[in-house]
Amino acid sequence: MPGASSPQRPRKRPSTVRHTRAIQRDRSKRPAVAPPDPVVADRLAELLRPATLAQVAHFHALGLRERTLTLPVMVALVLSMIWRQIGSVATLVRLLNEEGFLWTGPVQVSEQALSQRLLGFPAELFERVLLAVLPPMQARWRERRRPLPLELAWARARYSAVLAVDGSTLDALIRKVGLLRDRPDRPLGGRMAALLDLCSRLPRQVWYEPDPAASDQRWWTALLAALPAGALVTFDLGWTNFPRFAELTAAKITFVTRAQQNLAYVVERVLRQTATAQDALVWIGDGDARQRVRLIQVRWRGVWRRYLTNELDPRRLPPEYAVALYYHRWRIEDAYAAVKRLLGLAYLWVGSENGVQVQLWAAWLLYAVLTDLTDAVAEALDRPISDLSLEMVYRSLYFFTQAYHRGEATDPVAYLAAKAKRLGILKRPRQHAPAPFAELRLTFAAGP
Repeated sequence: MPGASSPQRPRKRPSTVRHTRAIQRDRSKRPAVAPPDPVVADRLAELLRPATLAQVAHFHALGLRERTLTLPVMVALVLSMIWRQIGSVATLVRLLNEEGFLWTGPVQVSEQALSQRLLGFPAELFERVLLAVLPPMQARWRERRRPLPLELAWARARYSAVLAVDGSTLDALIRKVGLLRDRPDRPLGGRMAALLDLCSRLPRQVWYEPDPAASDQRWWTALLAALPAGALVTFDLGWTNFPRFAELTAAKITFVTRAQQNLAYVVERVLRQTATAQDALVWIGDGDARQRVRLIQVRWRGVWRRYLTNELDPRRLPPEYAVALYYHRWRIEDAYAAVKRLLGLAYLWVGSENGVQVQLWAAWLLYAVLTDLTDAVAEALDRPISDLSLEMVYRSLYFFTQAYHRGEATDPVAYLAAKAKRLGILKRPRQHAPAPFAELRLTFAAGP
């Protein structure tokens, strides 16, 4: 009808196809990154090569033949691919043919041969290298002297380890290769979980699960096996499991977690009460899972938050320390951000489960190396590692490399410490933001 307004059609959501292709093109066409200077390369070799060579016997035990692309070559190649952010196999082959990587010299190999090796090389070898590297790195951390946040220093003196555990979903497999070519969707790469030492920031254990829909509950058995007696572990609501809580108590492991909003409990006794906080002994669970725990409630920054712990004695674990230690659980999120965004685990460059695991273990290997370097810089500055940006330590190695080639620097730790503020390595303090632990102490000390 003339003059009638036509109905408006709903706006279509913008397509992500072009964006995805742009990401693929950016990563595959970017220019080759210059190799690290000899000092940084030697540091990588010092930390990682002995653990790699220690796996050669297992390499042979798997029935693998010695080819051109041996275990030491493959570890050096994959680590360099991630560290230098090399975006394609073609570029990787050219660099391997002309320059070599880390502790390996030039190796003549075809692109097809390398692609096949990347798809089929046993990922468990990279996992074994990671597990072999972590204890010596933890020992290096213990030998250093640098301050810790007050609540972590307090906990370290009282527990065998101060840990956090959490799971994270890996991103979509962007490159459709092999069996993925005919799938209409972009499947996710699976899930990973990490057990992180909150003092050193180093992982104690990393697990992989190919099912991206798997919940954190799937890792309880592995977690219980990995926790040392006398440890304190923090985890979020996704790990809530009353029978498992009882197993932790039986194993003499202290836990701190958030309490569910709909938690059913019976108060036995209130231990401490103020206008903004409460600490009480309560009963939770039914049947064999029924147990006594502490329920800590605190009004923190305008919001009531609730926490559970199986440490029943507030003298052994005061409520402000319990909440502050749970606050440090977020450091595992920082670790996930580093391995995903900084070290490229958000872009899975193969479509096989084995290939995803190769990249996963290699990314965590480099995360451990980078954390070790950041801790060394923190020691040189006499500052807690929490005051430093791991990302800016990584990015500032570019400036050290340039200074090294100009003959102006020879020690990356000394160089990064001297220029920490200028290079953004030292985090800027947040204005008008009190220290969380100091704020918590005031909250629990406040009268009714």
